[in-house]
Amino acid sequence: MLTAVDVSLQFASRKLFDEVTIKFTPGNCYGLIGANGAGKSTFLKILAGDIEPTTGRISMGSNERLSVLRQNHFDYEDQRVIDVVMMGNIHLYQIMQEKAVIYAKEDFTDKDGVYAAELEGEFAELGGWEAESEAAQLLQGLNISDSLHYELMSALTAGQKIKVLLAQALFGKPDVLLLDEPTNGLDVTSINWLEEFLIDFENTVIVVSHDRHFLNKVCTHMADLDFGKIKLYVGNYDFWLESSQLALKMKQDQNAKKEEQIKELQEFIARFSANASKSKQATSRKKTLEKITLEDITPSNRRYPFISFNLKREIGNDLLQVENVLVTIDGKKILDNISFTLRPEDKTAFIAANDIATTALMRVIMGELKPDTGSIRWGVTTSQSYLPKDNTKEFATELSILDWLRQFASKEEDDNTFLRGFLGRMLFSGDEVLKPVNVLSGGEKVRAMLSKMMLSKANVLVLDDPTNHLDLEAITALNNGLKDFKGTLLFASHDHEFIQTLANRIIAISDKGMVDRLDTTYDEFLENKEIQGQVEALFKE
Repeated sequence: MLTAVDVSLQFASRKLFDEVTIKFTPGNCYGLIGANGAGKSTFLKILAGDIEPTTGRISMGSNERLSVLRQNHFDYEDQRVIDVVMMGNIHLYQIMQEKAVIYAKEDFTDKDGVYAAELEGEFAELGGWEAESEAAQLLQGLNISDSLHYELMSALTAGQKIKVLLAQALFGKPDVLLLDEPTNGLDVTSINWLEEFLIDFENTVIVVSHDRHFLNKVCTHMADLDFGKIKLYVGNYDFWLESSQLALKMKQDQNAKKEEQIKELQEFIARFSANASKSKQATSRKKTLEKITLEDITPSNRRYPFISFNLKREIGNDLLQVENVLVTIDGKKILDNISFTLRPEDKTAFIAANDIATTALMRVIMGELKPDTGSIRWGVTTSQSYLPKDNTKEFATELSILDWLRQFASKEEDDNTFLRGFLGRMLFSGDEVLKPVNVLSGGEKVRAMLSKMMLSKANVLVLDDPTNHLDLEAITALNNGLKDFKGTLLFASHDHEFIQTLANRIIAISDKGMVDRLDTTYDEFLENKEIQGQVEALFKE
C-alpha cells in the first residue's frame, strides 16, 4: 500500500500540490489524470522518491518494492537485454552479480562458501530461479524476439529499447508499479498485451496516460488532479467523465433553484418589511434567506480548444493512388510493396510495428521523401494539409505565434482581431500570442499546427500521430473536430479510441508488405483472427 499524507510542492511562487492526502491500495489500478501542467508526472516522481515534497510524506508497507517505468533509453548500451529487464528488481540482480563474483574466485574459502549459501537462500526467496524465464516471457509479450534477448542494448532500435524498459518496470511482481505514458512507442499487439498484463496484476498500479481506451480498459479508479488537489473516483475514465460532469450539473441545478428561492425571498422582504401585518413574516423570511448558501463551484483547470475543419471545395472521384512503394533508410528496408487506392469517403488509419514505417509513408505521400521505387498520384481536386510527427522545422523562427499564423491566413483573415480570436479558441490568449514559436512546448506546437491546418480549409488532412503531446482535453476536442470533418482523413495513431471513432479503413504496413481492410472499424479489425494472423506475420521482427 502506498500513501501520500499532506503532500505539498511549491516552485517559487507557484504551488503545484496543496496538502494532498491519498491512499493507493493493492489490487487496484489508478489512472492519474489532469490538464497539461497540472503536475501528473511530477506527482509520480514524488511517489517514486525522485523529488522531495515541500511538506508531507510518502509511506509504503514494510518490505514492499516499488517499480518505476524509466525513460533513460540509452543508459544500458553495454548491457545484455535480458539483464536490463532483471535489473527491475535491483536487489535480486545485485545478488546474482555477487554470486557470479564469488563462484568465479580461484581461492574459494570456507567463508566464501558460507556467504554463497546465504546468497543462494535469499536468491531463492526472491524468485531468482525463475527470474530469467520471467524476463524472457515479458520480452516475448512485448514482441522482442528471442534472438535479441542476449544481445547488447546498443543493437536495439529506439522503439525496442522502450519495450525493454517497460519489461524492466514490470519484472518481479513489484508491490507498487508507477507507469508514465506506458503505451508511448508501443505497437497495437504490445498495447493489447500490456492491457491484459495490468488487468491480471494483483498489486497496486498508478498510471499516467493520454490513451482513453487504455485508461478505460485497465483502471479501477481515477485520481483527478486539479487545482493542486487530487479527488478519487471509483471506475474507469468514461465513468469519471460522466460522473464528474453529472456532479457539476447537479451543483449548478441546485444553485439555480437556490438562486430562484433567494430572489423570491428578497422580493417578499422588500415588499412587506414596512407592512406591520407582514413584518413578522418578512423577518422570518429574512432569517431563512441568511441560512441559504450557494455551493462553491470551483472551475476546472481543464480547457478544451475549439477545433473545427472546413472545406474550401469538395473532392472529386480521384483521391490518392499509391503504387508499389519501396522505401529504404540508411540501407535498411522500411516499406515494401505498398499499393492502395483511397476513396473520397475513406477515413484511413495506418498502423505499423514501429513509427518509422508510418512516418516514412506519410512523408512519401506528402512528397517530403522520395521512395526508392513506386509512385504517388493525388487527384486534381484534392488539397492537402499535413501534421508531421516531427514539426521542428515549422518552428525554427523567432516569429510570434500571431505573426507565424498570419503567414497562413487569407487576405480576409489577415486581421489582428480575427487572428487573436482564432488563437484564443486554441487556448493562446492575451499576451501569449506574442510568445516566440521557437520556445513553445510540444503540446503548444501541435495546437499551433492544428490552427494552421484549420486555416488551410484543405479537403484532405494527413496527420502523423496527432495526439502526441496533447492532453486528454485537446485529444477529445481534436477527436470531435475530425468526426465532423466532411473531407478525407489519412492518419497514423496509437490511440485506440481515436482510431475506433474515426477510421472506416485500416491499413497495416511494414517492410514485408501490407494488410488492407475496407469498411471496417478498428475493433472489428482487431477481433478478426484471420486478419490478426496476417498482421502478426507482417509485424514479426
